[in-house]
Amino acid sequence: MNKADLAKSYDIDSQRRANSKSADWKLVERAEFLAKLRSSNKRSLLEIGAGTGLDSLYFKDAGLEVTSVDLSPEMIRYCKEKGLQAYVMDFYNLEFPDDTFEAVYSLNCLLHVPKSEIGDVLQEIKRVMKPGALFFMGLYGGNNSEGIWENDWCEPKRFFASYSDQAIRAVAAEHFHEISFHTVALQEGQLFFQALILQK
Repeated sequence: MNKADLAKSYDIDSQRRANSKSADWKLVERAEFLAKLRSSNKRSLLEIGAGTGLDSLYFKDAGLEVTSVDLSPEMIRYCKEKGLQAYVMDFYNLEFPDDTFEAVYSLNCLLHVPKSEIGDVLQEIKRVMKPGALFFMGLYGGNNSEGIWENDWCEPKRFFASYSDQAIRAVAAEHFHEISFHTVALQEGQLFFQALILQK
């Protein structure tokens, strides 16, 4: 994955995203994770790949202590305009001490990680989680593939990795305890959304 190209793609796409609304199913996923956090008394949350900060703001407004990170400087500018504590940061190298956060939220950003590198990234995320912390990992999946998406509307075109249900659960299980797993059917072709709640 070329990180400079990925950041540029999202810089360019940031205004469109800032003016778009989240799909209803994403709002449901987010609300269910918040309910899980509340029932587990989790207060501090890190969102990786925070985008323009819509989800981070939702969790902050719900009373959580939220930190937002994204590779794109433009995305982080939008986050800061919402009053979020936000940093331009690469999730390969999270600039936080060990055992910092009680929860991590990642919606459709880890799908940009090559399969040969996903273990290292998950281990880095695990490092900054407190013992017992919860991790929402959501990504598009359905087939085992990876590479540049030639039909991408973004320029430069982005890299995506996709996993079967069995494959992504196996990858996650190497680093975390699985609390729950389910899929959401989408109308965008054969892909669907995979939602995992994991625990350190």
